[in-house]
Amino acid sequence: MGGVLGGTFAFAEDVKHGYAAAQRTGRVLSTLGLCINDYRVALNHDAADENERSIILKQCHKRCAERTLRVLEKNGSIFIKLGQHLSSMNYLLPLEWTTTFIPLQDKCPVSAFESIEEMFETDTGRSMGELFSAFDRHPIGAASLAQVHRAVWRESGQEVAVKVQHPALEEWVPLDLALTRFTFSTLKRFFPEYDLEWLSAEMEASLPQELDFAQEGDNARRAKQYFRHVDEPALLIPGVIWSRRRILVMEYIVGRRPDDLEYLDSNGIDRDEVSATLARVFNEMIFGDDAPLHCDPHGGNIAIRKHAGKTPNFDVVLYDHGLYRDIPAELRRSYAKLWLAVIDADEARMRMYAREVAGITDEQFPLFASAITGRDYRVLTKSVALPRSEREREDISEAMGDGMLQQLVQMLGQVPRIILLILKTNDLTRSLDENLHTRQGPERTFLILARYCARTVFREQMALIRERGSVLRPRNLVRFVAAWAAYARIGLKLSAYEWYVRWRRAVGW
Repeated sequence: MGGVLGGTFAFAEDVKHGYAAAQRTGRVLSTLGLCINDYRVALNHDAADENERSIILKQCHKRCAERTLRVLEKNGSIFIKLGQHLSSMNYLLPLEWTTTFIPLQDKCPVSAFESIEEMFETDTGRSMGELFSAFDRHPIGAASLAQVHRAVWRESGQEVAVKVQHPALEEWVPLDLALTRFTFSTLKRFFPEYDLEWLSAEMEASLPQELDFAQEGDNARRAKQYFRHVDEPALLIPGVIWSRRRILVMEYIVGRRPDDLEYLDSNGIDRDEVSATLARVFNEMIFGDDAPLHCDPHGGNIAIRKHAGKTPNFDVVLYDHGLYRDIPAELRRSYAKLWLAVIDADEARMRMYAREVAGITDEQFPLFASAITGRDYRVLTKSVALPRSEREREDISEAMGDGMLQQLVQMLGQVPRIILLILKTNDLTRSLDENLHTRQGPERTFLILARYCARTVFREQMALIRERGSVLRPRNLVRFVAAWAAYARIGLKLSAYEWYVRWRRAVGW
């Protein structure tokens, strides 16, 4: 009798899953069909002039974005994460799409506590009470893939943060990834000039890593170990206490978002120093030898915590270590040379290293240069450290409307995936810096970048010298002096600028 009942229950669960899967699939396919048809009608409409054509297209963008938003919200799961990612791609998607998706940033699901308890027992074979002497039922934070609870680790009595994956994700991730892949491949079939398949490909490569919290724990340990040997006293990575594939227990360390300017100002935390610290941390991750690169440094994954009695008087807390990459040494060196060329406004060298880094042609170069710097290409031939003007913002926006968007989509589909992640990290850290509204402008940040790039090139030169024998050999000695002078020049310039910043602060400027 028990076997019959068990079989009946399993069959009922299969039917329930099948029905829900059909609903999810139907929502995606029907909306995809409606949007494709809507765009085909809008693009083929015989408009009287460019103004009418622009209005018709904007209205189409808005209708399709709103339809898609409803599907993302109803399906949940990784569709929320996809929508959040798309909402930040204002350099690639029409404004009507990115602004429509903004509400997804605050619409992260919260899993029921009972489902979390059940997942604990399924994954560990132990109850939560065996692991924790206290566990807050209400999460202190929620994201598209997980939520975080405050608890007390029974073994030590230590207060901890417990990151738990949303239990329902496991049921739907394979189907949802397949639907995402199908959507972008279908869009490419109908609109080949806007090939966004690289987006779904990157999601398929990244998501399994982000869903493996045991791997995230290893990433956090590795980053913490790496920065123990780096002179960056302000960086704080919570220690990992215990991890499983869907559960991660870490030190409970809290702070405030870096764009909480009221918190920074009221606690006497210098925004310029926060900006400089963030620049040093992420440049170390990109240019340091064997450094792990955190590829998702948005404002929700970074916190600033006051730390009285030390210099600087704050800690930068880095969370969410699910998405990491290693940059190959040759790519890192070429990328450093590319940035030094940008800082020197040397267009010939920029083009050469852009080809080395990402296979960029001369025709693609102006667009690629703007993508890595976030600046109008014409500014780069003068100085990338110049403040960004409102006119420059308008010029970039107009260029995107004049066919450059199509070229950008095609170019991003061709560059190596690691370059896409570096570009993403650049965009996010640039956004962090702009949201701090510092007094210093971009010059100090670019000087810090230049020092890390120069260090990378200096280390490469030293490795080549060692391969050729003793540094005391005449030719090697000449190479050493030239390499050291180039590195020291940038270091001295940055030291002088930082002394100037401290002097201005001391006299109250």
